[in-house]
Amino acid sequence: MSSDTAPRRRAAVVGLGARARLFVEALSGPYADRIELAGFCDVNAHRMAVHNDWITADHPGRPPLPAYGAEDFELMLRRERIDLVVVCSVDRTHDHYIVAALEAGCDVVTEKPMTTDAERARRILDTRRRTGREIRVAFNYRYNPVHSTVRELLAAGEIGEVGSVHFEWLLDLRHGADYFRRWHREKANSGGLMVHKATHHFDLVNWWLGSRPETVFAQGGLFFYGDEAGRRRGLARPYRRAHGSPAADGDPFALRLADSPVLSALYLDGEREDGYHRDQNVFGPGVTIEDDMAVLVRYASGATLTYHLTAYAPWEGYRIAFNGSEGRLELLVEESTWSPRGTRDGVTGPVLHGAETDARAGRTELLLRRFWERPRELKVATGEGGHGGGDVRMLADLFGERAEDPLGRAADATDGARSLVTGLAANRSFETGLPVRARELMDV
Repeated sequence: MSSDTAPRRRAAVVGLGARARLFVEALSGPYADRIELAGFCDVNAHRMAVHNDWITADHPGRPPLPAYGAEDFELMLRRERIDLVVVCSVDRTHDHYIVAALEAGCDVVTEKPMTTDAERARRILDTRRRTGREIRVAFNYRYNPVHSTVRELLAAGEIGEVGSVHFEWLLDLRHGADYFRRWHREKANSGGLMVHKATHHFDLVNWWLGSRPETVFAQGGLFFYGDEAGRRRGLARPYRRAHGSPAADGDPFALRLADSPVLSALYLDGEREDGYHRDQNVFGPGVTIEDDMAVLVRYASGATLTYHLTAYAPWEGYRIAFNGSEGRLELLVEESTWSPRGTRDGVTGPVLHGAETDARAGRTELLLRRFWERPRELKVATGEGGHGGGDVRMLADLFGERAEDPLGRAADATDGARSLVTGLAANRSFETGLPVRARELMDV
């Protein structure tokens, strides 16, 4: 049956925070002829109403979508005849919605990370095998053109067999701090940055190398954020959350929700329902995640990875180098060259990593250094939109016509689990001080 005559699939989005807007706009706009957005589900009715208002503003005359509370998720699947569920909820709840959707006969697209621990991941994998339904993990960085070029070069043997990878990721004082203001600051919610953030990066390495992690050793801690570090460096201010707190005035780390129409609508105006504060003090109590982490990984291919994530850097971006038997490939991406003081610099939405570039964006440089040859810079055109054009390409792959992709960018539940293994093993290594065999956690 052609796409012109095939009935539209019916989709629902669960978890209507800021990140969900990417999927809601795609499903209510460019992919509406293929997929009918048919329902919302969230713990907070106000946030669902905000998304409905945005849809109406973009598509006048369109009626609001049915909105269901979290306790009525399975009722929504039945009543609205849902075929596809997009999961954007708090990380620790992903498995609940994924498993329920699969058992109801739905396919799933889930934001990364797929889940937050090995037990939840095994439950997802078992349910997928039992039901035969599809899970896609939204690893948009696979679709960034420069990352695709890296995969092509490695697969073509441009530097021979890869022996080691050096990978440094820096979060600047605006983006890095944001993880310590919101629910991500509690490891029980997010798995920490080794899971919530670095799952992106570990997935890239798995994909680039075409391999899986075997052994992980890691060291990490809370160096910059949190109450103890804030007191020690004189950065602490006596407030729990910034809104309405005179003590937050002049604090460059305070987030002013009222200054952002998007954050104000979604979170400040929605506090009366769930009491969630999106603007907590990054130097306040209650932070249980790390902000400085070093990881050493050995892969089944024999290659090693040295990885470092810093969440308090003056600039944002990453450096990656691959050492091979015939040369070296180096990538530098400067997503921001510096961080302005405070958060009033024209921000209209959430702080999203890889969002569209602004005046502080730096350069992207890809160098191929083959043995006995002069270095060669490879120019790669980046696309428009978030994550270097990765978001647009990912959405087309998730919701558009399926096309053959020799790069294998589509990520399934196995990829989601393999991306988790490194971060979960790193978290265990933080606790024990010992190396961890990946298969002790999950055999994927």
